[in-house]
Amino acid sequence: MILSTTHVIDLPIKEYLGIVSSEVIVGANVLKDMISTIRDFVGGRVSSLENTLRDAREEALDSIAADATKLGANAVFGINIDFETFGRNGTMLMVCVSGTAVVTR
Repeated sequence: MILSTTHVIDLPIKEYLGIVSSEVIVGANVLKDMISTIRDFVGGRVSSLENTLRDAREEALDSIAADATKLGANAVFGINIDFETFGRNGTMLMVCVSGTAVVTR
């Protein structure tokens, strides 16, 4: 499965199958919140939160790839990835991914 954020490609598109999308919501646990608060104060990267964010993004991309495969696609182009925080004190993270499922030659 080809996954790409580009809208223009060098592959001929045989068929457009529609939009595929996925939303993944994860919560940061108390320990990660405490570590990130300390990092806010002293500076530096928060690898535990970075890993959570990476995992959520990969899960959302895997989900649209699976949905596209069910439609008969072999690629998803024009992928858009959005990140939002919500919940009390922004402790929930939502990753939204969408793109166009296509069949390429």
